[in-house]
Amino acid sequence: MNPTPSRERICLLTGGGYPYRRDALGGWCRTLVEGLRRFRFELLTVTDREPPSAPAYPLPFNVASARAIALGRDPARAGRRRGAAPDDAAETAALLCRGLFGDATPVAALFGDGLRRVARLCPPTEDSRRADPLSSLPLTEALLEAWRQRQADASDGQPPMPRLSVRDARTAATLIRHAMRALAVPLPEVGLVHCVGGTTPLLTALAGRWRTGIPLLLTEARTAVHRQRPAEERLSPGVRTVLRRFRTSVARTGYAEAELIAPLSTYHHGWALEHGAQPNRLVQVPAGVDPREYPGAAEPAGTPTVVWAGSGGPDSGLSCVLEAFTEVAAAVPGAVLHLVGITAAHEEQCADQIERTGLGRAVRLHPLPADPRDRYTVGQVVAHVPGPADPPYRLVEAMMSGRAVVGVDIGPAGETLGDTGLLVPPGDPSELAIAIVGLLRSPDRRRALGEAARQRALTHFTVDRVVRVYGALYTDLAAPPPAPAFELALTVPAPRITTPATVRWLTREKV
Repeated sequence: MNPTPSRERICLLTGGGYPYRRDALGGWCRTLVEGLRRFRFELLTVTDREPPSAPAYPLPFNVASARAIALGRDPARAGRRRGAAPDDAAETAALLCRGLFGDATPVAALFGDGLRRVARLCPPTEDSRRADPLSSLPLTEALLEAWRQRQADASDGQPPMPRLSVRDARTAATLIRHAMRALAVPLPEVGLVHCVGGTTPLLTALAGRWRTGIPLLLTEARTAVHRQRPAEERLSPGVRTVLRRFRTSVARTGYAEAELIAPLSTYHHGWALEHGAQPNRLVQVPAGVDPREYPGAAEPAGTPTVVWAGSGGPDSGLSCVLEAFTEVAAAVPGAVLHLVGITAAHEEQCADQIERTGLGRAVRLHPLPADPRDRYTVGQVVAHVPGPADPPYRLVEAMMSGRAVVGVDIGPAGETLGDTGLLVPPGDPSELAIAIVGLLRSPDRRRALGEAARQRALTHFTVDRVVRVYGALYTDLAAPPPAPAFELALTVPAPRITTPATVRWLTREKV
């Protein structure tokens, strides 16, 4: 028997996290699902990586289904079946690419119109053997034309862009087509889609919204930066520019289409506003963790110890940590570095990096502990060096554990940590090492900072606040619209209060 009404079924849409990966974002999603038992969840992961074999977390009773869909790679050219080119294929590609290179709002909005047309070409299906409708889009020609137009307009004050050759345009078109295959992923029948992730799941959410009108709640879960992914280092500057603009354009379209956007911090809030989000659609919901899972514990005595938590992947910040620890080990003999949360996929890569430092005996590798209370208590100082797109959950966990934190000033780290820890500039391992050494040599100071950090986390970053706010947002977005209200015409108008920025109010505004 379904314990909740069908109107309160939520699709939690991610790009490879919960319930298949034990990372910071996966832990946050798990807490949300388990904390909102009155809602029925359909978990959907859309990823361009290998599909996970099984969930990494046990699923609670309010999870109706959990699916992982991998986009895979384009089939071989010989076996690919091309769909018939629609009459407006050239116009659709031109709209998409003109919007891709436009910075002014009216021009950038063309991307959303083009993407909506592309979504109409992609009927929902999970069968990768079907005819490929995206192959009929002349993206290469449209990219080159829009690129030339942008270069011609550079004299109007727009910054010039790198060269884009025909070969580059073909490569970029192939990568964009691959990304847009997410538009064909079907969504379950639910009352609300909650998208927590980047470009790939957002494309799926947008297509589902355009097909059915399903409400969309967008959580800004990762640090919003123009970053280059490690696998893209070999690509030309022109191709990297196209991909960066594509991701930004998809985010802008998500801001325009979502009923509500839930940024994690003031930093995320400002980035969304800068990229076209309407202020009355933003509801800031800071990260939160369960204090019971991070109760705090006395720091270990004796050996000076530093902890860093992360996956260990090429985009995780580990290289900076190891470079800094080389200087820490020279200044504090006997110091030990614990790398917590290294995934099995990255163990070999981490071991290679450690071997190059020559500090193998001073570095310990740990898989992510099943019990969160063991994550940071092994150390005296936590080095918070996130990857460029990592959310601030690990930082909040370290603060809740009562450990002194030395953080790199990236994204929302400053506003999250406040004055309860130390911040150093990004890209400067020596400054990071100096700050860590200072705390290792000052037990009283680091304990005071650890206590202050825990108090700040208890005040501002507890999971009960996150669950309470998202429960209200889910109810407001997934529930049916309120009954029509009738008011009498009064001679003296009754006083009015400011109407809250909820989806019901937004719906009335659109009428």
